[in-house]
Amino acid sequence: MSCGSVFAMTPDLGPRPVYPEPDMARITLGQLLFYDPILSGNRTVSCATCHHPKHGTSDGVSLAIGDGGIGLGPARRIDPDNPPEQRIPRNAPGLWNLGATEFTVFFHDGRLEQDANEPNGLRTPLGMQMPQGFQSALAAQAMFPVLSPDEMAGHYSENDVSKAVRLGLITQDAGAWRIIAARVAAIPAYRDHFAAILPGQEITFAEIANMIADFIAFEWRADNSPFDQMMAGQGVLPVQAQQGMELFYGKAGCSSCHSGWFQTDHAFHAIGLPQIGPGKAARFENHSRDDGRLRVTGQAGDAYAFRTPPLRNVALTAPYGHNGAFATLEGVVRHHLDPAASLQGYRLEQAVLPTFPGAVDDSQIGARAEIAAASDLQPMTLEDAEIAAIVAFLHSLTDPAERLGVPDQVPSGLPVDQ
Repeated sequence: MSCGSVFAMTPDLGPRPVYPEPDMARITLGQLLFYDPILSGNRTVSCATCHHPKHGTSDGVSLAIGDGGIGLGPARRIDPDNPPEQRIPRNAPGLWNLGATEFTVFFHDGRLEQDANEPNGLRTPLGMQMPQGFQSALAAQAMFPVLSPDEMAGHYSENDVSKAVRLGLITQDAGAWRIIAARVAAIPAYRDHFAAILPGQEITFAEIANMIADFIAFEWRADNSPFDQMMAGQGVLPVQAQQGMELFYGKAGCSSCHSGWFQTDHAFHAIGLPQIGPGKAARFENHSRDDGRLRVTGQAGDAYAFRTPPLRNVALTAPYGHNGAFATLEGVVRHHLDPAASLQGYRLEQAVLPTFPGAVDDSQIGARAEIAAASDLQPMTLEDAEIAAIVAFLHSLTDPAERLGVPDQVPSGLPVDQ
């Protein structure tokens, strides 16, 4: 079928997604916790700082400034009184549709996932230390950023949370999660909310996480895009987007990885993305690479592989890639056509990096050949008009769902990112 034809049939995406039934008392409590900086070590960063609806539930930059920053999104800048050590090494992913039951693997490298063979049903970086009580993998993943010095905990001896993290105290009585739960429990309004939902129960870190997960699942369910309406027989896509859909599910082969209703196979692929920013090496390692899935599995075949991102609302969540190396949809689509050539010609100007004096952001030139060799993608050629059509189709996946919005205030009384 040619690029100028109309797509004659809708793609087969398999069973429709399943979502949990909403419980509004839990959801409204989760909303307050999501936007409350009380969960961060220095009480300055909330979940919303890097996952804000104003920026498509991400933050609009390639690599964020977490703890030690002031402001929101691309306008966020370094706090001169408490400068961070480095940028956050990976791009903040969007939160769309994560409440659907098919989402069981989280983070760019999949280091947290639902696993029935594990004692608590979850495989996490904490392993056997993971406590009981998390209702889902979504709930568990929501609470790991509070342990990251760069993201929410703060650095070394700045506060009680960061001190506990540095000592390796996470789930113990004196651990970081207990400290944060105690902070929440000390606020009367939170005590009242939890007592109404879980009468007679202690406020635990797991229950805080469960409430936040319920909020995320409800707030950012996005399944009424023009594409969804077309699939339901309630409309048609614009001609260019229809042409892009034909390419996406046909000649361009995008759907071989971006499959299903959310355009993801939930698997891991190496696609030759450039290396920018501090990388994910441990601080004692003498390099700044990000080996991706390899760091989780130890399997050489997983080098530079990252989770296939879902594409719902992808037009709202720029920049793109595990480290946000590409600022535009067209840029990342073109990268897929010839990763080796894209790597060779990559420049930092293709990313969106807030000013950070002293940051090491240069792409890892020495690793380019190794990254290119690991890529799963074969070069292909598309005309400019075909690329534009695919981008138009990706825009048709947009449903900027938002239900409760940003609260004016939170029980801690701390400032809310607006």
